[in-house]
Amino acid sequence: MKKKVGIVTDPDFARKNVPPYPHPSFYSHEHPLRIKVVLDYFKKVKLFEDERIEQILPINIVESVLVQTHSQYHVDSIKRLSNFGNSILDDEVFVTADTYELAKKAVGGAIVAIESVLKQDVNQSLALIRPPGHHAIREKSSGLCIFNNIATSIYYIREQLKYNKKIAIVDIDDHFGDGLAQFFYEDPNTLYFSIHEFDFEEGDIGFIDEIGAGEGVGKNINFPVPFGIVDEDFLEFMDILEPLLREFEPDIVIVATGFDMYWDDAVGNCLLTSVSYYNFTKWILQIAEEICEGKVVFVLEGGYSLIGLPVCVHAVVRALFKEEYERPDFEYMDFSRLSQKADILKIKEALKKILRDHWNL
Repeated sequence: MKKKVGIVTDPDFARKNVPPYPHPSFYSHEHPLRIKVVLDYFKKVKLFEDERIEQILPINIVESVLVQTHSQYHVDSIKRLSNFGNSILDDEVFVTADTYELAKKAVGGAIVAIESVLKQDVNQSLALIRPPGHHAIREKSSGLCIFNNIATSIYYIREQLKYNKKIAIVDIDDHFGDGLAQFFYEDPNTLYFSIHEFDFEEGDIGFIDEIGAGEGVGKNINFPVPFGIVDEDFLEFMDILEPLLREFEPDIVIVATGFDMYWDDAVGNCLLTSVSYYNFTKWILQIAEEICEGKVVFVLEGGYSLIGLPVCVHAVVRALFKEEYERPDFEYMDFSRLSQKADILKIKEALKKILRDHWNL
């Protein structure tokens, strides 16, 4: 098959579910401009004119798909609040008249992104969807997320496609994907690996000693990093993830793709450039080609810099096509003096020590 990359999106992601101003008064970076700037950039670089790109629309899903993952109460609550118009669920989640339908469409986008790779319609795929999903848990929305797009997609393919093979989720969002961790904490067939910023002074969930439970023990792995990491620090986690993937041998790798470690992001506290996302994609693709026929799916999670998001997404696509990548001029800044390498190496060794009871590290 000629190399194909599927890009899943819909014009609605670039225009609907606008944060409700001023009723209620709320400020959110989770905005349709996130998708609009990416699509505008793709138009500028004529990406969709490339015959290697397959444009894919989300599938329409029914409510019962959501209820496989979320409680009926949670699904009904989002529907009711959407009918009401403008609502706040907590400090980090808003609901508008568009929210239920758009969040349902986001799940449909994640599902078709995974299905298109499993069915070999494309080699890899990238789902440009919103709202994000990796914080959402069974009973509630959380952290800008309404429904858990990746978890619901996995439940869907397990049930509808009778897909029972191993799945690896690699979460590179700046924040710990607590929703994904909870859904698969005891699942031996789903490996969840997250790199995320962590407050080592006050502490939080997502620490190195949360390794799963029951039959899933050892399959939930956290690589917490201090605030302010730079490009030179980011890929240190690969030294642990690569041997885990090779030993686990998943049939597909799903990347929970947050870009909020970017230096200009208003929500994250790190200093990465698009080069980190390019290098990560090159690496994960190479490993996937060796262990699972290159089956990798990227599903958008966070990433709120309207300057950085387009170039980071484009860097991922360039890496999937194994093309050279040159960072934009505005990224030529030297953050190396702020490296957290020494602390990250300590974290890495401590995590390896914990995992050696479960993996050949």
